Formats: sequence, structure tokens, C-alpha cells
Amino acid sequence: MASMKEIRMRIKSVDDIMKITNAMYLISSTKVKKARRSLDATTPYFNKMQDTILDILVHCGEDFSHKYFDERGEIPKEEHKRGYVIITGDKGLCGAYNHNVTKMAEQILSQHANSKLYVVGSVGRSYFVKRGYNVDEDFLYAAADPTFYRARSIAEEVVQAYETGELDEVYIIYTKMINSMASEPRMIPVLPLHRTDLEQRVQGEYQSYAVFSPSPEAVMDTVVPNYVKGIMYGAMVQAFCSEQNARMMAMQSATDSAEEIIADLNLSYNRARQAAITQEITEIVAGANSLKK
Repeated sequence: MASMKEIRMRIKSVDDIMKITNAMYLISSTKVKKARRSLDATTPYFNKMQDTILDILVHCGEDFSHKYFDERGEIPKEEHKRGYVIITGDKGLCGAYNHNVTKMAEQILSQHANSKLYVVGSVGRSYFVKRGYNVDEDFLYAAADPTFYRARSIAEEVVQAYETGELDEVYIIYTKMINSMASEPRMIPVLPLHRTDLEQRVQGEYQSYAVFSPSPEAVMDTVVPNYVKGIMYGAMVQAFCSEQNARMMAMQSATDSAEEIIADLNLSYNRARQAAITQEITEIVAGANSLKK
């Protein structure tokens, strides 16, 4: 059995760790609330952007064509150059959050060799670079505290790659927070836009009464990049909330485990203390008996 001094030292070390994990839990909880407020404040604007795109499609009819809806039909599907914006975390201590995203990305990449990665977060970047994937080396963005400015920079880079023909398709792989207890990795298409996906928002007959100046095409040139920025910002905030939520759960689990360990150590300490007291009493009684003789 360990001595009382060793048990006291271990109780102190576990208690110090428990204080750290509890503090990390509280910090993550605050960050989640702040990020969710930012997303809720900007969501109506980007929903209106999506409605505007749909207005243009309805206004111009079925024959409307635009570069952001170009599916590059002249290129065989298997030869399409794909760009994946993969959002991971900047550090660990968040359960299987990073592993789930990288695992899903690897499964998708195994089916499409002609792909380029734009990785947000240092954990994912180091993971894919070590495995020899085609990662954009100049794409250095942190996942912590997502801002609209950062989302705009990322969106402009991938939109430009699509416009110049460097990419034929653009996707985002991120983690969506389902609720406070569950999240799952997802992949969503960004470019090209698909008319059917936009029309799914409409229920019943839809009519557009808007007038677009100078032309629907010119308005689309402005609206779609902003819409992509909204998608990017939403994915970054969702991923950040999922990461912090995963860290909250991991730190809560660690704190609970630390409390259980401390309880067991206190029990062991009391047993050792009782044994020491019993030993001292036994020695005193034995000494007294020997003096009587």
C-alpha cells in the first residue's frame, strides 16, 4: 500500500488537473454561446441572399445560364478537379472531433484522386501534409474564433479558383452540431450551384416581382460570391461550436473521472491513516506491557 504522503501528493495533483479541466469546460461553454449569437445575427442576411438567387432564376426562366451554375459538362465527371475546404480544430482535447472529420475526408478523397485541399485548422493541416495529400500550402487559416472577414477571404480564394477553371467543383467538409449532445461530420456542395437545390426551399407556386438592374446576370455576379461567403461562415461557426461542444463534453468527463479518482484516493488515504493509527496504538500497548513485565 502507498504511504500517506504519496497518496496526499497524488490527491493534490489530481485536484489541480480537475481545476484545469473544469476551467476549460467553462471557457468552451462561453465560446459556444458567443459563436452561436454571431451566427444567429447573420443568418437572416444570407437567407435573403439565397432568396435573391432564387428570384433571379424564377425571373429569367428555365433557360437561364450563368458561370456559377456551370457544371462543366464538357469535362468527364471523373476528371473534374475538386476542391475541398476541410475545417478541423487547432488543438486537441476535444474527443474524436478532429478524427471524425479527417476520417470522412480521407474516405471521400480515396474516391477522387484529382482533388485539392484547403484545410482550416492546424490539426487537419499537419495530418494531411504528413500523408502526402495535395494541400494548398498558402492556405493558412486558424479555426479558432471564426469571423466573417476570415470567411470572406477563404470564399474569395475558392471562388476565384472556380472562375479560373483551377477547380470544377467546390465542397466543404465540416462538423455540424445537431444538438448539445451530438454532432456529425458533413460534406456540402458549394459550387457549382444547382437550381433544384435552391427550389427545394419553395413550397407551392413561387412568383418573382423583383426588377434587377443593370441585369440579372450582373446581380448574380455580386450575390453568389456573397452567398458563398455566408455558407463558408456558417460552416466555420458550426464547426467551431461543435469543437467547443466536444471539448466541453471531454472536459466534463475528465472532471467527473477526476472526482471519482479523488474519492478512491481519499478512501485509500483514510485506510492508510487508520492502519498507521492502529499500528501506533499496537506499539504503545506492546511497550506498556513490556514495562509491566
